[in-house]
Amino acid sequence: MNQSTSVYDSKPWTRHYGDAIPAQLPPPQHANLAELVRTAEARFAQHKAFTTCMPNGMHGTLTYAQVAQHADAFAVYLRECLGLAAGTRVALQTPNCLAYPVVAFGVLKAGCVLVNTNPLYTPSEMEHQFSDSGAEALVIVDMFANKLEDLLARTAIKHVIVCEVSQFFPAIPRAVIRSVMKVWNQVLPAIHIQHVKLASALAEGARARQAKNIEVAAYTAGVDRDALAVLQYTGGTTGASKGCMLTHGNLLSNREQAYAMGRSHIVDGAECVLTALPLYHIFAFQLNLLSFYAVGARNVLAPNPRPIGNLQRAFENYPITWVSGVNTLFNALLNEEWFTAFPPKELKAAVAGGAALQYPVAQRWERVTGTQISEGYGLTEAAPMVSFNPLTGVQKPDSIGIPAPGTEVRLVDDAGQPVALGQPGELIVRGPQVMPGYWNRPEETAAAIRDGWLYTGDVAIMDADGYFRIVDRKKDMVLVSGFNVYPNEIEDVIARMEEVLEVGVIGVPDARTGEAVRAYVVPLAESLTEEAVKAHCRKHLSAYKVPKVIEFRSELPKTPIGKILRKELRAEHIKAQGTR
Repeated sequence: MNQSTSVYDSKPWTRHYGDAIPAQLPPPQHANLAELVRTAEARFAQHKAFTTCMPNGMHGTLTYAQVAQHADAFAVYLRECLGLAAGTRVALQTPNCLAYPVVAFGVLKAGCVLVNTNPLYTPSEMEHQFSDSGAEALVIVDMFANKLEDLLARTAIKHVIVCEVSQFFPAIPRAVIRSVMKVWNQVLPAIHIQHVKLASALAEGARARQAKNIEVAAYTAGVDRDALAVLQYTGGTTGASKGCMLTHGNLLSNREQAYAMGRSHIVDGAECVLTALPLYHIFAFQLNLLSFYAVGARNVLAPNPRPIGNLQRAFENYPITWVSGVNTLFNALLNEEWFTAFPPKELKAAVAGGAALQYPVAQRWERVTGTQISEGYGLTEAAPMVSFNPLTGVQKPDSIGIPAPGTEVRLVDDAGQPVALGQPGELIVRGPQVMPGYWNRPEETAAAIRDGWLYTGDVAIMDADGYFRIVDRKKDMVLVSGFNVYPNEIEDVIARMEEVLEVGVIGVPDARTGEAVRAYVVPLAESLTEEAVKAHCRKHLSAYKVPKVIEFRSELPKTPIGKILRKELRAEHIKAQGTR
């Protein structure tokens, strides 16, 4: 064993687990996700499970017992009424609403495979995902069902079930919301394809269950931890969207790892988590849906967190103890007077992932709320959590923390050899949460997973304590006159300016230096100038890292969870320059 390898194999991060984090994961508690869901439903039957909170304050709520009843009915509908076999892919395309957990848990209880789908996808993106996954059934929110008209024939989808954002709301609030959406907002288009409404599907499933005396648990009696549970498609920000095959074991193990990292701040049956991130994204799916459901938490669902004022009623009306988000979400909240004037009183913890948490945002959040944002790191291929700053003990600024129990991490060079302590290298991961591969893509699987290690494409540095810091994506690195420049570092420096709301940095072709740094800034103050930003950068960065051009924008392109899309900024620039 060489010295570099021993640095990682000795797992220096375990010294910082303390008493709160177990050194080893406990033995598996559940054979599959359906068993985990059923256990929570029996244990917390009368507790409130999910509340959809609309911007106007209207809401609908389901208890754990009600979720169990509806999810069981949907499982029976899939298996008995539609005749779907175990392992059949079922796509779910809806924003955060009460229909989401009912359908997702119903799919898992049926022994089928859930295909999470972004409801904002264009028809071409939908067609790619449906065709690639081979989904035979689709549950879609009515607002976007008209996108299906010209693409269904080119997919394997045979059954379409339509749900509503206000599904399971009391009659009067539901009628008001439907009326506003249809007449005032005009966001409920006519649906011309053959479909079944979710309410009808649940009623039919309930009747079939009673008539046939069906024991729903029998559907998953033979489903073990190696079975495929979810096809979770990558965001496509670095190329064609691929389906990550996440097994029951991947998701259960990562749920156990997440609980191990956060159990010091969790009281079973007493937590209230705000879910502003979309549940169809792996971060919220794992943390907010699976992990908090397992401990009996109440999940407050926000169908649309944009504009950020949409979250005001959720914070005002519910005792939020946990918030998950990305840097842009926390930053936006801190720029709302209603939030800074009356920060959530019950808040225990906030967790950040999906994109780098900028230090100025973390500092201000702690001043305003009195709690820390615990930054972590993960990726879809790892279900998703790899590491987190511990909620007790040492938290390091600009760090993604320490690996979760049961996770091995190394940093390697281009030849796959471990780099020395303190040196940048590609972060590779091995653990029970790592997917077996990409759906029907053996070549890409072989490139991503080598000798059991997942190659993340992220460049990181480990310190002597075993804390990791992400430098940047390998593909986003900018080469200026032979020097490596990482956009994350520059974005963090510019974000420290009080006049800056958001910033994105890319590399662009340059005749003199090969590539040059270009920054896109959303200002808070109209008086902010390009020279002021450059002068600030010159104080904190080497000359070759200072952006050559600063472009001011009213907004920046983002993914559904709020990650700034450097790829789109780069494509816009190339198109404008007429170059490739």
